[in-house]
Amino acid sequence: MTPLLELERVNTFYGPVQVHFDLSLAVPEGKIVCLLGGNASGKSTTMKVILGLLHPRSGAVRFAGADITGAATPRIIRRGIASVPEARRLFPAMTVRENLLMGAYARNDARAIAADLDRVLALFPRLAERLAQRAGTLSGGEQQMVAMARALMGRPRLICMDEPTMGLSPLFVDRVLDLIAAINREGVAVFMVEQNASLALRIAHQGYVLQSGRIVLAGTAHDLLRDPRIRDAYLGGAAAA
Repeated sequence: MTPLLELERVNTFYGPVQVHFDLSLAVPEGKIVCLLGGNASGKSTTMKVILGLLHPRSGAVRFAGADITGAATPRIIRRGIASVPEARRLFPAMTVRENLLMGAYARNDARAIAADLDRVLALFPRLAERLAQRAGTLSGGEQQMVAMARALMGRPRLICMDEPTMGLSPLFVDRVLDLIAAINREGVAVFMVEQNASLALRIAHQGYVLQSGRIVLAGTAHDLLRDPRIRDAYLGGAAAA
C-alpha cells in the first residue's frame, strides 16, 4: 500500500553543511509515526522539508502519491498537511477563537467551518471555556491545545507535530499525548518529532531514530521500546526516558 507521506533518499543542506543523508521514511494512512533524536540530529529540518520551508538538494517528498518536493507551503497545506510547530507559534494578541479560525484560512465553506469548530471544541473542552481569552495569556499546555485544535480546523489528512510536549508540565504532557491519540482515532495521521523516546513510543505505531541526519533505527513502536540499541542510537548513548 502506498504510504500517505513518503520521503525517499532526501539530502538536505544549509549552505555547505549537509543535514540529511539519504533520509527515507514513511507515514502510513491513519497511523502515528514518531521521529526520535537529539539536538542537531535533523528532526526539525525534516519538518521543514515536508512543509516546503526548506527544499532538499536531492531526493523526493510524496504525499498521497503526488510529488510535493519543493512545492510552496500554501500548496502543501491545501493538499491536506497541517502543522503544529515547535513553540506553538500562536497569535498572542488574538483570542482563542480567532486563532482557531486561522486554521481554516484556506477554506471558504462557512457552515462547515462552524461545524468543525464545534467538533474541535468538543475534543478540547478547556478551549471552549476560553474562546474570548487572548491566546498569549494561556498556560503553555493550553497554548499547545490551541495549536493542535487550529491544525484540525484545516481538515488535514496528516498533522506534523514538532516537539509537542516540550516545556509542558507532567500533567499537560499526559493530556497532550491523550489528545494526539484521540486525534488519530478520528482518522488523522500524525508525524511527530520528539526528543523523549519513551513518551512518543507510548502512543506511536511506528518510529524512526535519527542521528546526525541518518536513520539508525526503525520499526514498530513496540519493538523500539524493547530494543536495547535505542539507548545507543538515541542521543548518542543517553537514556531514552
